[in-house]
Amino acid sequence: MSNLSTLLAPAEARQEIKKSRFVAHAGPVGDEAEAKAFILAHSDATAGHNCWAWRLGQNYRFNDDGEPGGTAGKPILQAIEGQGIDRVAIVVSRWFGGILLGSGGLMRAYGGTAAICLRGAETVPLIETIAGLVDCSFADLALVQSRLAALAGVQIGAPAFHDRGATLSLAIPKADLESAARLVTDLTSGRACLKFPD
Repeated sequence: MSNLSTLLAPAEARQEIKKSRFVAHAGPVGDEAEAKAFILAHSDATAGHNCWAWRLGQNYRFNDDGEPGGTAGKPILQAIEGQGIDRVAIVVSRWFGGILLGSGGLMRAYGGTAAICLRGAETVPLIETIAGLVDCSFADLALVQSRLAALAGVQIGAPAFHDRGATLSLAIPKADLESAARLVTDLTSGRACLKFPD
């Protein structure tokens, strides 16, 4: 995975260009439904245009909302890509100030407002993880859980209990798979191991 980040929290930026007001709202999203909900929630009915873009891995969408084709949504998406951000949605609302900006001016205004918003946002690196399972006895469960939880970036789901113990669902940073697997095997003297479902 490349060195991408996502937003830690929603962000906002404002600027005025030739009497037109531009307001950008950006926020982290986990899927397309969240992106659509974010856009709907942050589109201002009083604005002349609510242009937007979102990116989730290889999936992305953008919309010019009545501005000339290619002058709003695409520059917003380019700002997302230029900042190395993923899993994000941005809405840039515009209130027309009476002076035409032209195609180049609109592209700079929409893309620039989105970029300012992203530059001011708090970000966190995206770490590629792999799903894993550990099936362990009741005797080993507490130790395995606590030691895995101490590893940076490892996420542990609620245990699924069964008659012999429990199954832990994990998300493990790809770079740490080998050390996590070795840890589980060593802690349990080979009674449990880390498995990766297909």
